Amino acid sequence: MATKLCFVINSLEGGGAERVISNLANHFSSKDCSVTIICLNKAQVKYHINEQVKIVSLLEREDSHNSLNRIRYGFLTFYRLLVLLKKEKPNCTICFMTSANIWAGLCCMILGLPYLVSERTTPDATLNQYNKLLQWFIFHIYRKSKAIVLPAFGMFNGFKRIKQFEKLHNFKTIYNPIHQFVKPNPGSVNNKPFILSVGRLSHEKGFDLLIDAYSRLQSLDVDLLISGEGPERSALEVQIANLNLIGKVKLIGFKSNPQDYYAQASVFVLSSRNEGYPNALVEAMGMGCACVAVNCEFGPSEIINDGVNGFLVEQLDVSALSMAIDKLLNNRDLKKQFSDKARLINETNSIERISANWEELILS
Repeated sequence: MATKLCFVINSLEGGGAERVISNLANHFSSKDCSVTIICLNKAQVKYHINEQVKIVSLLEREDSHNSLNRIRYGFLTFYRLLVLLKKEKPNCTICFMTSANIWAGLCCMILGLPYLVSERTTPDATLNQYNKLLQWFIFHIYRKSKAIVLPAFGMFNGFKRIKQFEKLHNFKTIYNPIHQFVKPNPGSVNNKPFILSVGRLSHEKGFDLLIDAYSRLQSLDVDLLISGEGPERSALEVQIANLNLIGKVKLIGFKSNPQDYYAQASVFVLSSRNEGYPNALVEAMGMGCACVAVNCEFGPSEIINDGVNGFLVEQLDVSALSMAIDKLLNNRDLKKQFSDKARLINETNSIERISANWEELILS
């Protein structure tokens, strides 16, 4: 009988965790596992999913700001997920991100089913924001899981800042697998050389800092392209206008062909205020981009060896970020060195290697 796996996540609308779960689901479905992805919220699926993988969406949320609706949505999420997991009886349920971890972990505890939880970003933006009662509740869900999977080793210390979590000993670090893109198209994606950044247009991604750093470059004979969508779009558009950078800084939205942009970028920049393990940086390096990354919590320092396969700059140091970008734009030999070294991540983070680590956990 095939091993039955359920992956649980908020949605597959776009993002690093969503890409990782898509890659893992596709990988395990190709190994004769019966795989279901359960999305708590109904949204457009932005990633390729194998035909063998079943996708189930539990709920279409319309107005989650209304308190009564939030209670109703919470009940429906719990009930529908409980019924579905009881029906599926998976050998293991793999949950990604805090809300999915809580709902699926609770259901699995009630049903006596094995499960894994996985946090994907700094706990300062998730668990550390919760009240003590909710932290206590989450602690007991996480304590019963087969493992708490973190994408970066440094995140371990972040979770230990929560006093109760000091008692947990089931943490496991598994880096994100690198996505294998199709061959880039030869056509130009921009009419002049460009710096590239990719991510959700939200405060934690630090695109406001990147735009500021870009405005300080010695030469602006290169565009800045930022791929992604999110709540900060309007604020970033105002910043671009105020700096007289309209037509040079371009918010190009979510792209289904990021490989074309990675392949043609002069430099890739990760400007985040916080991360878990930045997929976009890994993807860019895998495509041979010369990269500059802010040394935020967590991930960049476990991916980039400063001065060897990229540049790391201190957080909130806009001048240092601008200088590092400038240095790469004006040093062809250094760009070549970083590009060649960056491609080695295709070996260390291969889907085969990373999936073997997940498989060991899931089947243990």
